[in-house]
Amino acid sequence: MSSRKALAGICLAAWGAMGAAAAAEETEPGRLAGPGERQVAELPGVVVTATDTPRSRADAPASVAVIEGEALRRRPVNDLGDAVRDTVGVDLESAGLGRRGISIRGMSAGHTLMLVDGQRISASSSAIAHSDFELGWIPTEAIDRVEVVRGPLSSLYGSEALGGVVNVLTRAATDRWEGSFSGYALFGDHDLGGKQYKSGFYVGGPLVPGRLGLNAWGEYRHRDALRDAADTALTALDRQRAQNGHVGLAWTPDARQRIDLSMDAGTESQSGIREASAGSPYVADNDVQRRRYALSHTGRWNWGGTRVRLYRSTLYREAWRSDGADSTGPNRFTDTVLDGRADVSVGRAHRVSLGAELRRESLEDPSVNRAGRKAQNLRAVFGQDEIRLGERWELVLGSRFDHHPDFGWEASPRAYLLFHPSDALTFRAGAGRGFKAPSLKQLSPEYESWAAMGGRGVIRGNPDLQPETNQSYELGAAYDGGAWSASATLFHNDVKNLIETVRQPVCDVRGRVCLDYENVARTRLRGLELTAGAELARDWRVEANYTLLDARDRTTGERLADRSRHRAHATVEWTPLARLSTRLRVEYIGSQYRSATLDDRPGHTLLHWYADYELSRSLSLHLGIENLSDERLANDDADAYDRADEGRRFFAGLTARF
Repeated sequence: MSSRKALAGICLAAWGAMGAAAAAEETEPGRLAGPGERQVAELPGVVVTATDTPRSRADAPASVAVIEGEALRRRPVNDLGDAVRDTVGVDLESAGLGRRGISIRGMSAGHTLMLVDGQRISASSSAIAHSDFELGWIPTEAIDRVEVVRGPLSSLYGSEALGGVVNVLTRAATDRWEGSFSGYALFGDHDLGGKQYKSGFYVGGPLVPGRLGLNAWGEYRHRDALRDAADTALTALDRQRAQNGHVGLAWTPDARQRIDLSMDAGTESQSGIREASAGSPYVADNDVQRRRYALSHTGRWNWGGTRVRLYRSTLYREAWRSDGADSTGPNRFTDTVLDGRADVSVGRAHRVSLGAELRRESLEDPSVNRAGRKAQNLRAVFGQDEIRLGERWELVLGSRFDHHPDFGWEASPRAYLLFHPSDALTFRAGAGRGFKAPSLKQLSPEYESWAAMGGRGVIRGNPDLQPETNQSYELGAAYDGGAWSASATLFHNDVKNLIETVRQPVCDVRGRVCLDYENVARTRLRGLELTAGAELARDWRVEANYTLLDARDRTTGERLADRSRHRAHATVEWTPLARLSTRLRVEYIGSQYRSATLDDRPGHTLLHWYADYELSRSLSLHLGIENLSDERLANDDADAYDRADEGRRFFAGLTARF
């Protein structure tokens, strides 16, 4: 009973404080940057995802990688997967049918939480097989930076953050009107399709200087279907067309308060030709609609800061098959969230944050139950204390308590220690616990899908499932000397109660295979992450990273399938002229274990070359050749690889700034 009273006390305290900690827009104590002023969040080296408050990257109590939006606009980036593919500790996991998801430290893509400006977005992969619709919410032109946190962060964000977090931070209006337009075309070296075209714009500035600001962006992207080299009547990658748009307003009624209102809308269509189990091809179409609405209030007061947000994200998907078979749709995912945080400095040593969240998750799907819809109400409270132990030491303690209607309260504590023996050197050590609740479909006793195993299987829900958990540890060091930098991080994850589809020995449907969801797997994932960067000369710079992963099923002792033990990326950049730069990018993906009866997937290396030339202060030209060695992977050897590559392709793009 005492723990229940303590939990209730935390709830009351959090809701009484109701709001978020200091926003990234803070300029000085007690004052916010308005739409007519520069904002601290625009300064390099600031991250917000690890604590939900702005901190320098060296002081972040987590392993955080940052991808700058400006760099993304200099090369072909079709979606968020392309944006993060070179990040240490990150892999693009095959979701089947040529689609992919973002895997962090060997965890499955379903264990990566996606955020936009710190707000969670609807996860279609929880209910749709072979889905990667999470990757297309934000156009490249709108991205200020992408922050990737490696390791569980349920202490701040709750369920789904079991493996890590990808947070897309969008561009904000500044003290003057500015904008940009970019576009590119990507053409393959083979007559199998796969061409890409993309264009986007951003505009932002003050409508009323210091009071009211506006930002807006839009994007159109198109990819031709990539035909299967072994059977050109089929597609290895679907045809894709997408449009996204956004409009946002920022109002600063006085120096202490800021109110933001925004709306996003997008559509996407995907179409491919596949081979049915009977051998005849069929056309599969997916139409997706995305909507996101957000309202927030941020305040800086004499005693601290607050933030309150109300936001909703909706993803609606319709699917058709030309052969009339089960297309597992339509589906509508809706997340509605009301959250708030407050922070206050207690003396000189403590910065305490308290917060709470109410969330309603709903799913409309014809197979989830007889009614075709299911919803649940979730609530959470959390607290964090950033403790200064001296000039060189800092300890961050935090925990979140999530209440699930089926499991009750779930605690996610985290502790992180930072030591700065010098301004350039940082040592880190952390431990944390993450969890992921089963999806609405997985828990529904009425869920039944006859589309499993290409139409040969029947999969059913299991109301007795328990949440998946991850106990994580990491130890690292980082040095940043300006001209060169390096870091090393050891990590260890113990994951329990992983949910898998298990084939049942007896099936009550004649001619079918029955599958159930069960908590069966225990895994251990550990490894080493290395990064380095150096100025080799005044005009030369190299950046590189390497990931070693040992991922094993603790139940069987075997390696986990489809995970590379070795991954490496490197970029060498040469700037011979002030207006001209060129770079060579290298990706190495090591071999992947499949099973005891199948050969490993072979490793491969991809080379990419790019050049950028400033025609003027406001106009830049981008050129490049991707996949110089013409590795087509599954389009050359479908038995060895799980995803096709278009092969060698030529890139041309243009960026205009005003």
